[in-house]
Amino acid sequence: MTTAGRDLYDDDRFFEGYRLLRGSATAINDAVEVPALERVLPPVAGAAVVDLGCGTGALARRLADAGAADVLAVDSSRRMLALSTPHPRVRLLRADLDELALPASSADLVVSSLALHYVADYRGLVERVARWLRPGGWFAFSVEHPVCTAADPMTGWLRTERGTVWPVDDYAAEGPRTQHWIIEGVRKHHRRVSTLIGALLAAGLELTDVDEPVPDVATHPGLAEHLRRPPVLVLAARRGDGAG
Repeated sequence: MTTAGRDLYDDDRFFEGYRLLRGSATAINDAVEVPALERVLPPVAGAAVVDLGCGTGALARRLADAGAADVLAVDSSRRMLALSTPHPRVRLLRADLDELALPASSADLVVSSLALHYVADYRGLVERVARWLRPGGWFAFSVEHPVCTAADPMTGWLRTERGTVWPVDDYAAEGPRTQHWIIEGVRKHHRRVSTLIGALLAAGLELTDVDEPVPDVATHPGLAEHLRRPPVLVLAARRGDGAG
């Protein structure tokens, strides 16, 4: 049995393990992903923002505190939304990202933090995001790096005679993957870097940033293994000012 991303964080077994992981020294979120994503974001003062896969709303609240006029924070998990701290400029919406529909030209920024590798129809979502953006609007997101999601199944580090290695196999074979991550049978979707970028370009967006952030091991020595393969891919793109 596999557990899809839309159901994962409402699973009691998974959530307890996830809570412990986020509080540990081995979590890459605050040390690697958060600063990398924030580096590619445009100024948000007065902006209408959509946060896809918002979790407990930490990013949505940071954007509201930075001056966003309105942040629509979307997640499929009842538990994660219930744990969100209220903010006067953050609205919560429970919805599956594969089915989410929003008005055209209604957002200045669409952002997503480590959620889109759970989305089955990535290309379709990108096409919808491009329609939601106003001319000059931005789409910025992070995903697990395709080097991490390539192997089928996703085995993680493997121990060999010469030490541990990260297997990169089945890279060209895109599609669903299963992984033992806290619980057995977690389902994600593997896509090549070219596919992730190509969908942005096909939707008429202009690629503005590509980053493969790694930790500062002087500050976070427990994350040194992430220098051996990139844990996260960050992309940002912009809708042209004259887009119709």
